[in-house]
Amino acid sequence: MEYAASPPEQAIGRRELVVLIALLMSLNALAIDGMLPALDEIAHEFGVAAGNQRQLIVSVYLLANGIGSLVPGAFADRYGRKPVIMIALASYVVFSIIVALSGDFTVMLIARGLQGMLAGGLMVAPVALIRDRYEGDQMARMMSMVSAVFIIMPVIAPSMGQAVMLLAGWRWIFVSLAMAAAIAGLWTWIRLPETLTEENRQTIDVPVIVRNMKAALFNRASIGYVVGTSLLIGAVFGYVNSAQQLIGEHFGAGSWFPVVFGGTAAMMAVSNIVNSRIVTRFGARRVSHTGVLIFIAVSCAQVWAAINRDGDIYWFIPLMATNLALLGFLGANFGSIAMQPFANIAGAASSVQTFFRMFGAAMVGMVIGQSYDGTARPFAFALLTCSVLALLLVLYSEKGRLFRRLNKPLQPHVP
Repeated sequence: MEYAASPPEQAIGRRELVVLIALLMSLNALAIDGMLPALDEIAHEFGVAAGNQRQLIVSVYLLANGIGSLVPGAFADRYGRKPVIMIALASYVVFSIIVALSGDFTVMLIARGLQGMLAGGLMVAPVALIRDRYEGDQMARMMSMVSAVFIIMPVIAPSMGQAVMLLAGWRWIFVSLAMAAAIAGLWTWIRLPETLTEENRQTIDVPVIVRNMKAALFNRASIGYVVGTSLLIGAVFGYVNSAQQLIGEHFGAGSWFPVVFGGTAAMMAVSNIVNSRIVTRFGARRVSHTGVLIFIAVSCAQVWAAINRDGDIYWFIPLMATNLALLGFLGANFGSIAMQPFANIAGAASSVQTFFRMFGAAMVGMVIGQSYDGTARPFAFALLTCSVLALLLVLYSEKGRLFRRLNKPLQPHVP
């Protein structure tokens, strides 16, 4: 069901909206994946000890991004989705430049943390905007279309970062991020409509905010999907954190790292496209529940390969590509199911759910990344553990029943 929540003068079409929202959300992916090929050079320039400490350039941003997502939802429910997006973009530009000019590793990490925190609105407000217009399987379809576009960024970001680094040095990677955010800001200012209606505007009042966030989080129909997504994304963040060491060093890919990383990540774009075509036919629950069961099976194969074929990249690549492909049938569907009961507090719901997804995923990903021991075994066991726990959480939300297709929310909208 599509809602006519945006102003009558709206001129933006669905395709343009998909691409614009994807660009906004992909800026976080660019800030994470774009500098992966430069981690060694950055660590060398700042005199950072070899090993897992260089992962902080990624994990600090991820943690701060999760924390920062708690704040924008309340403002998006009061002042609208568009102002929150514009402030997030301006902050992204400023701190990208500060990182590019930094001369100390600690200063760089602080700037990365502030950039990630203030960029939280780029994850929260776009989701609330989509929820203003869609619900249920239609929202899952829209989110899959957005994901199919913005997932292209993690695929090409390492190669882009490597190209920029080779031509002009690693600092210009961050200058490029600032330029991309500035272009997105201009496009947003000119074309993006405001979708928050007057009747759904909330007050900036701490008790109201706490009430809305509590309602959005402690809803049984949603919580299992929120935390389950956090675990699954956390496993992927663990892959991102340790990818340069795991692929480039352990599996010996060397300079082919961006190609291998991008090739496996590309499968998420393909599966999101497929999901957008099938989700309205079969339902978000049926598709995602099937996906998580297959994810567990593939993770079992990952554990076997890590023990019996350790160091063999020809086992790792197809299994990792399959794991990432399955996320295309999980992320958008889990997110739309979790948002379904909250049409009138979409900002608060998106904020608190994004926080638990991103902050929890960043913590899980940091633990997985820091557990890297020169083999693929810790990561393989983490994939299996996270996917099994995600299934148990989904069973909790669904009261023990999988594969149901519902035409209305499990819980009434929050008054």
